[in-house]
Amino acid sequence: MRIYLASRSPRRRELLHQLDIAFDTLLFRAPPREDSDVSEEALTGEDAESYVVRVARAKARGGQQRVHWRHLVAQPVLSADTTIDLDGEIIGKPADAEDAQDILRRLAGRSHRVLTCIAMADGERLEHRLSVSEVRFAPLSDDAIRRYVASAEPMDKAGAYAIQGRAAAFITEIRGSYSGIMGLPLYETAELLKRFSGKA
Repeated sequence: MRIYLASRSPRRRELLHQLDIAFDTLLFRAPPREDSDVSEEALTGEDAESYVVRVARAKARGGQQRVHWRHLVAQPVLSADTTIDLDGEIIGKPADAEDAQDILRRLAGRSHRVLTCIAMADGERLEHRLSVSEVRFAPLSDDAIRRYVASAEPMDKAGAYAIQGRAAAFITEIRGSYSGIMGLPLYETAELLKRFSGKA
């Protein structure tokens, strides 16, 4: 079974390789010219779970439309979206270095939830799975935060950190899926792949 991965994330590509899945990358336009049907803007009053499910499903649906529009070989499309829930507030990717520092100050010494939704579409059906994990950060000094942000690792990461990178030194505890926190929960991904391959 070969699929399309509707994501620019190198971490998601690495995780799919870990499952030995054959895939082709299917790209959308990136901000600020992103396609409106796969926008990652949160809706007014939307909670983190509703948001991440809606965006992941929109990406899978949008990916299938682009397979048709671009006359590509028909294959299922796998998409994913990750967000942070801090006391009911959706925390996405930092806008700039200053925003990244502000986010990390808020996460320091506290727990937050990491939600990753994966979705798969094949033109006939669209299904999703949601992974929810909890991450606790140690207290962080302003100097540690500045040095980390200067590494550029936090940019383009939900919550302004990468658990598989330097930020691992900040984390005192995780509950849930490590791969889900990275951006592609492998158990849920394997389950969806079984469903769409008819082997479930």
